[in-house]
Formats: sequence, structure tokens, C-alpha cells
Amino acid sequence: MTAADAHPVPGQHLPADVVDWLTNGTRDERFIDNIFAQMCIRLRQAGVPVKRASLHVQINHPQWFGARILWSDGMEGADIARVDYDVRERSEFVGSPASEIHGGADEIRENLARDPKLGRQHAIYDEMRAQGLTDYVAWPMYHTLGKRHIVTFATDRRGGFEPAHIDALLRLMPVLALVSEIRIKNRLARTLLETYVGPHAGEMILAGATRRGSGTTVRAAIMICDLRDFTRISDSWPRDDVIDLLNGYFDAMVEPITRHGGEILKFIGDGLLAIFPLSQSQACAKLLYAVSDARKAMAELNARNAAAGRAPLNYGIGVHLGDVMYGNIGSLSRLDFTVIGPAVNMASRMEALTKQVGRNVLLSRAFAEHLEGEFALERVGEFPVRGFSDPIELFSFEG
Repeated sequence: MTAADAHPVPGQHLPADVVDWLTNGTRDERFIDNIFAQMCIRLRQAGVPVKRASLHVQINHPQWFGARILWSDGMEGADIARVDYDVRERSEFVGSPASEIHGGADEIRENLARDPKLGRQHAIYDEMRAQGLTDYVAWPMYHTLGKRHIVTFATDRRGGFEPAHIDALLRLMPVLALVSEIRIKNRLARTLLETYVGPHAGEMILAGATRRGSGTTVRAAIMICDLRDFTRISDSWPRDDVIDLLNGYFDAMVEPITRHGGEILKFIGDGLLAIFPLSQSQACAKLLYAVSDARKAMAELNARNAAAGRAPLNYGIGVHLGDVMYGNIGSLSRLDFTVIGPAVNMASRMEALTKQVGRNVLLSRAFAEHLEGEFALERVGEFPVRGFSDPIELFSFEG
């Protein structure tokens, strides 16, 4: 006899404590995986012999289709695995309980103790049988506007779940749906803000920095990058090829910037604006490491483009240092969280000068004087800048 066999079949009142805890005891818990794990532990304590459970949620993320939260008896928490967008084309999904639920099924129930040849055929059922599980059930979990997620429960109890166990789990589902929707939407809001305005700006917006004109002065290294000849490319190339080109270009530029601690504030057509706040240690050095890695990534991208018969992509980068106003700017009903100020304008003018002087990367003296570490810089000279009374001394970086 297993420990699960010794659990009493719950009466109608036993899950009430779990329902009450879900409703009133989880207010201070931000993360749905922690709530889900604790719910399963409390279900076992209440006499519902859950041995394994999972929650599958769809998320609005540029890289991930969804996430799977998995709990097994003996775990204090739950494991989270992200799911790729192409999951529906893979064998792990095709014919799985998740595929049946997404296909419209209202319930999947599988007796894992019977001859496998008599039941559904899928690797997940073989895996659960190997773990000694005897019964499995999966249901859709509905959020607002009919959005469907999935919850599954399995037991190792001899004879599987009793009808009272299933009834108890079903009575939890509406409460779990409400509790999970709040947490998932909070996470989605954070993810969407990180995706569209960046992690730091996203945190500030979630913290309440939403009033027009609100903001702060930040001293930062400013980087502006622009793709050369994009108008000609967009006029002559097929639309899908142009989009693919832009995505490859931004991947090459953005990944090194974020990896080295920079924040992308804006995509402007074929250009981008990023900052490295000087509150970071060695911010200027990190910016140049990002530029160096981006240049290598662009060289690899151009090699792939050449193999596909495409012309190489050229670009210009202007880097300056100064104070910027970082905050909300726009109309009463449509705001942009960005940076403005003379330092940003100067970085933009410097990027434009890369065409004139024939260098991919230009750095200002203000940036070079603040640079930590040894970098091979070459003085290019002094140049007049439109909109500024004094010329600017420029250096190039080919690292």
C-alpha cells in the first residue's frame, strides 16, 4: 500500500480549507508556481491523493509560446519550463493531452493502470506509468474572453482517483482560474513592458511613473545605431525579405547591448537608441564591449547574407556621454518613455557623421575621457555639428 492509498476519500467539506486558502491566503504571493505547488501540497493534506500536477499557460512573449509548471509529491516548489512557439509541430505535443485540450476537449481521463495497448498512445503516458502513476486527468482552465490554459492531476493511488477526488478537484478549478489569471496577467504586463520599453523603463512604469512629464535626469553613455541605405533596400526588396533583414540586423545589435547591461529605449525604423547609465560600474567599457560583439555579429550576418546572394549591410554608430531627461513625454493620452536632451541630439548627429568620415563607429571626447580600461581608439579630428555652436572632437573604434 502506498502513502496515497492510506489517504481518506475526502468528504464534501475537506477541500473547503484549500479553497479558502486560495481565495484569502495567497494575496501576498506574486508567483503562480509557488501558489500551484502549495495548493497541491494542501490537497494531499486534505485527502486528495495528488502525486503529480501541471499547469500549462500561454504567454504573450516574443520568444516563448507558453510555460509549463510541474509539481511532484515531495517538492516544496514547482519546476518551470518555457515552451517554444514550434511546440505544436513536435512529437511531444502531437497526440498529447495538451493537444487534445487545445483541440477542444473538455476533459482527458486516462487509466494508467490498465494495459497500455488499450489506452491512448503517447510518450507522456508511458513516462507516467514508469513513475508508478495509476490515473490521470486534464481539464481546460478558462480565463477572461475564453482563453484556455490546461491543468492536469495524476495519482499513484491503487484504483486511481475516486469520484469524490475528482469532484474536489473540479470545485477548485474556478478559484484556481481566478487566482492564476491575476498572477499570469501581472507577469504578462511585466513581460510586455519589458518587450516594448525595456526592463528598467518597465519597472518604473509598473511602479507608477505614468504621469506626463514625470521623469528623472540620468547621466549615461548614449548609443545610436542606424542602418545604411535602408530606403533603397526597402524599395527594391520583397517585403518579407526586408522584415527578415531587419530582424537579423536588430538581433546582431541588440543581444550584445542587453547582455552587457545596456537598455534599448527605442527602435526608430532601421535605427535604435540605447543607454548605459553611468550608475553601472564601467558603463562606458561595457558599451564598447557591446559594440565589439555587435560588429562581430554583423560580420557573421553579412557572411550569411552573402551566401544567400544578398548585399552586405552597412551601419553607423554614434556614441556620446551626457545628462539626459529620462521619463514620460507625449500627448495627454499617448506617452513615450524615452530619453531626450542635447546629449541625445549630439549622438544622433555623430551617427550621421559616420557616413561623412567613412567610419562605422564614432565616439565623442566626452565619452573617451570617461572610458575605463585599454581600448584602441583613433582620433579622427574635429567636425562642426548642425545645431551646435562648437565643433566636436571625434574618435573611431574598430575593435
